[in-house]
Amino acid sequence: MRARRLRLGLYADEQGLAWVRRLVEDAIGSRHARIIGGTLAHTVDDELDFLVEQWTVEHPGQNSGSRQPVYREVHLGCSLRTWRAIRKAVLTALCPEGSGPHICRVPWTVG
Repeated sequence: MRARRLRLGLYADEQGLAWVRRLVEDAIGSRHARIIGGTLAHTVDDELDFLVEQWTVEHPGQNSGSRQPVYREVHLGCSLRTWRAIRKAVLTALCPEGSGPHICRVPWTVG
């Protein structure tokens, strides 16, 4: 098993971060992988401003509350095949409505 990284850019509050954490844990589920670490880093520049703009467009007139643009990294011990399956499951869970227009619960990007 090698160490692999799943990196997500998010515009989320504490509830949104907890929801994403559960999605990752569910995606790992019974697969042969384990979380070996991770980080949560607030951005210091405008790298994720497009997620803030996405929120504004998708939720007109709504207060964004305590949402902030952050990077969430999860370090996994797993094979490449398992990492790909986990990544696909996380992305599907973040965006379950497919490729058509819809509103994201937590605006996100993957790195």
